[in-house]
Amino acid sequence: MVGISSQCFRYLTTTLPPRFPSFQPSRFLTLSTLSSHNLVEFENVEPINNNPTSSKNPISYFPKRGQTLELVCESLAFKGKGLCKVTDTGFVVMCDRALPGERFIGRVTRKKGNYAEVTKVKTLTPPFDLVDAPCEYAPYCGGCKTQNLSYEAQLRAKEEQVRDLVIHVGKFSHQDLELHGIMNPIVPCDIQFHYRNKMEFSFGPSKWVPKELLHEKHDSTENYALGLHAPGFFDKILNVEKCFLQTDPANKVLAAIQNCWRDPQLGLSPYDVHSHLGFLKHLMLRTGRDVTTNHPEVMVNFVTSSYEPKLLSFLVDKVSAFPEVVSVMNNVNTSVGNTSVGEQEYTLYGKSSITETLRGLTFQISANSFFQTNTYQAEVLYKLIEECARIKGDGSEIVLDLFCGTGTIGLTFARSVRHVYGYEVVPQAIADARLNAKINGIQNATFVQGDLNKIDENFGKNFPKPDIVISGFAALSFLIPTYPFIRFISRN
Repeated sequence: MVGISSQCFRYLTTTLPPRFPSFQPSRFLTLSTLSSHNLVEFENVEPINNNPTSSKNPISYFPKRGQTLELVCESLAFKGKGLCKVTDTGFVVMCDRALPGERFIGRVTRKKGNYAEVTKVKTLTPPFDLVDAPCEYAPYCGGCKTQNLSYEAQLRAKEEQVRDLVIHVGKFSHQDLELHGIMNPIVPCDIQFHYRNKMEFSFGPSKWVPKELLHEKHDSTENYALGLHAPGFFDKILNVEKCFLQTDPANKVLAAIQNCWRDPQLGLSPYDVHSHLGFLKHLMLRTGRDVTTNHPEVMVNFVTSSYEPKLLSFLVDKVSAFPEVVSVMNNVNTSVGNTSVGEQEYTLYGKSSITETLRGLTFQISANSFFQTNTYQAEVLYKLIEECARIKGDGSEIVLDLFCGTGTIGLTFARSVRHVYGYEVVPQAIADARLNAKINGIQNATFVQGDLNKIDENFGKNFPKPDIVISGFAALSFLIPTYPFIRFISRN
C-alpha cells in the first residue's frame, strides 16, 4: 500500500480530461497491492550482436519479430513484467518473468507501438534479489509471477511503480515528492502466503504441461485438469494440487476434490471452452470466520453448465465431511462464457453464506459477493482510509460511497458519521450491503442499486451534500462543480 497525501491535489487537477473542472479536495488516498511470484525455461540460443560499433549492419531502432537480444532487466512494470532497454538505442522491451538485475537472452515476439515484447529463452546472470520459490508451480503458473523475488524487492518495485505514476501521470516533480511529503512509505503485509480468502479454479479436458514434462503420459480421464490458467491462455489449465495463496482449510478441500472427481464411475466431465460441452466449469473456494468461535468457515461453490445435483452428490458428501465446510453452493452458468457467476444459484449443503469480521463489523459473504480478498491487510487498508478521511466523529458528516460493492468501507464509517449513501450496479452486492447493515444494527446507511456509468447532472439531487466521497475519477465531473471542497477518497 502506498499513501498519497492531500497536497497532491493542487497538481492532480492538471491531469484530468477537459470535461473535469479543476478542484481542491482536502484529502486523497490511493492504495495498491503487488501480486507475488516466477521462473523460466532455458534454451541454448545465441544472441544477435547488438553493438552497432562491432557489426557491419547496425541494429535497427525497432527490433524485428524473431530477433534475439541480450538484455538487462532494469525494473518491474505493470503486472510484474520486466522492463528492459535495447543497448545503444534505448528502445523499451517488456519481458514476462524477467526480474531486476537479470541479464538474459530474449526473443522478440511482438511489437506494440513504442515498445516490444520478448520471451526469455536463457538467463546469463541471475537477478539481484533471487530467492527460492516455495511453490512447485511457480515456474509456470499464471497466479504468481514473482514468487522467486524477495518480498522486500517486491515492495520496492511496487512503490516505484506508484511513484512513476505520480510523476508521469500526476505531473509531480521529484522535488515535489520530497518537499511536500506527497507519498507515504509503502505498508507491507505481515503475511505473504495463504492470505487469500477466495480462489477460483477451472476445470478442463486436458492438463497444460510444460514442455520439459511432456514425457509423462496419462490416460484420458487422468489428463483432466483442475487448476489455474497458464499465463496468457484462456483454454490451457495447469493442474494444481495445492495453492500457496489460499488458506490451509481451502487447500484440504481442493486436495479432496482432486483425489476423486476424475473417477469415471462418477460420470463427471470437465467443460471444454472450444466445443462448449461438459458439466464442471469452475471450483470457487471462499474462507471466512465464525464470529462466535473464530474458527474458519469454508464455502465450496461448484460452477456447472446445467443443474444436475445428483451428479454432484458424491463431491458434496466428500467436502461436507470437513468440519470447516459450512456451505456448498452450485452456480449454474449455461452461457458459453468463462465467467463463474451463474444465472441460477442453489444451496446443496449448509447455509448460503459465510461470515467474516472487519474493523469490528460482521459481514455476510455470499458466493458471488465482493469482499476484500486479503482480510488481514484489509484491516490495515481500512484503517488508513479512515485516517485519510479525517472524520470529525461528531455524527455530522455525510458520506457518499460510489461503486460501494457490499458496503464494507461505508459501513465502517457509519459509526462516526450522520449518514452513508452507497451506490452499486450489482443487485446481489446491494442486497448483501443492506443485509450487512442490518446484521450490524446500522440504521444510518442507505444502499441504492444503479448504473453509475449513466448518471447525469440530476444525480446529486438524490442525497444531501456529501462531506466525504469514496469513488473513482469517473464520477468527479458531476460532483466537483457542486461540491468543490469535498474530501475525496479514490478506489483507484
